[in-house]
Amino acid sequence: FPICLGTKDPEEIISAVKWISPGFGGINLEDISAPRCFEIEGRLKKELDIPVFHDDQHGTAVVILGGLINALKLVGKQFEDVHVVVSGLGAAGIGSIRLLLSFGVKQIIGCDRSGILYKGRKENMNTVKKQISEQTNPNGLRGPISRAMKGADVFIGLSQPGVVHARDIKNMRKDPIIFAMANPVPEIMPEEAGR
Repeated sequence: FPICLGTKDPEEIISAVKWISPGFGGINLEDISAPRCFEIEGRLKKELDIPVFHDDQHGTAVVILGGLINALKLVGKQFEDVHVVVSGLGAAGIGSIRLLLSFGVKQIIGCDRSGILYKGRKENMNTVKKQISEQTNPNGLRGPISRAMKGADVFIGLSQPGVVHARDIKNMRKDPIIFAMANPVPEIMPEEAGR
């Protein structure tokens, strides 16, 4: 059952969850934005003796992984060979990238409102994005998401709607896999509908 807390302060959230934890067999964190969610989840996992799950990170990532396992079977591609583009580097995007890396995907490029994430990028960064930048984008590609989409096999949209266009999808490899999961509504730009 949901327990809503009237705070966004990580220390207060951690304390509240620790205080109520003896009455639960596990804790599911919900609607805590990045990067606070990583600190809160990490600390609670260390400090509690029950499972701690963050739906935005783990739930989204598990669903994407399940869908991708099946989609790759359908198109005859392997995890280690696909080029994946993830739009959105919040909790869901970072959680999904981490799980895909652990499952053997070698070519992942993350993108956010500042464009492609690369090692050494300065704008719109935090400690988690810095860590992910060192594990992804092995060729150091820079620029807008449209550049990352060229030759990609998989697109995972976890940001706002309308960040990719029909021409970006056309620039992907044969049999592209698209997970359009943007909030609030996934959409293709209206001027390109029907092309």
